[in-house]
Amino acid sequence: MTDTAPEPIEGDVYVTPRYLAGSAWIGDPALQPLFDLGWDRHNDEYGNLYVASPDRKVRLGFLPEGDDDGLWRITAYRDPFAAPAWGVCFNDMTPTELVTAFTTALAAAYTQGPDAYLDKEPRDRFDALAPLLQGGWELQHPRWGLLELQSSDGLAGLEYVTGRLDETKELTTLEARWYMWGGPKGPRWYATASTGTPVHLVTAITTALADPAPVPRWQNGILSSLRPHIQLTPVIPPPAPAPTPLDVHRRTAARPRPVLTTTSVPRWSTSTSTTPAPARR
Repeated sequence: MTDTAPEPIEGDVYVTPRYLAGSAWIGDPALQPLFDLGWDRHNDEYGNLYVASPDRKVRLGFLPEGDDDGLWRITAYRDPFAAPAWGVCFNDMTPTELVTAFTTALAAAYTQGPDAYLDKEPRDRFDALAPLLQGGWELQHPRWGLLELQSSDGLAGLEYVTGRLDETKELTTLEARWYMWGGPKGPRWYATASTGTPVHLVTAITTALADPAPVPRWQNGILSSLRPHIQLTPVIPPPAPAPTPLDVHRRTAARPRPVLTTTSVPRWSTSTSTTPAPARR
């Protein structure tokens, strides 16, 4: 049996919290779960990538040259020629780990069949909120038609609309059933999921969002707006400091002899002694 070498870490620092890590600026980890299923893929002349299941009922677009900042757009269909049953979007600043969590869950659901990825058996929406609540996220002041959670530092949130929505707008705007965001004021990452999105797929996102484990990033790729709010830890710990002349002197200085020499310490022996042992008083 041969030991496999560990995969190289894509970064030189670990970032905490992960919802402020920003994008890893590489799409491979999020695309790989679908590539592993052998889904079709092709690029257009602008460099955008399109991935589709063999039956064309699940499609993903990776759109660095798209019309807006929606870098990832995923849709599912009951009929490949009909309108989407649901849609999910991640913008270009979204932590890649959130997208990867979603595509991993989507790939697993697709292998189980349409009931798993078309949500024919809807689950309780609170299943998707549970990871955040367990992670210390707080319920905000209730507003009519809206349920909102925020992280303890107020720099990430989730909104769930309870009222009626235009399903067409949900696929093309931020007016979606699920809306998640992160970052200080200004440009932020966001993710949306429309009404028909299976709750267990949304739960995959919120579980990754609440995960306290740090994520690797290249320090040069971290946005300056995020740096005051994050904690960085080097992937490779810094080397121990070089010894000072005083340290060297202490290590090489003569040490005092022990009070008991080795000849005065009795030791066990496997040989038979010819001298009788003294009587025990």
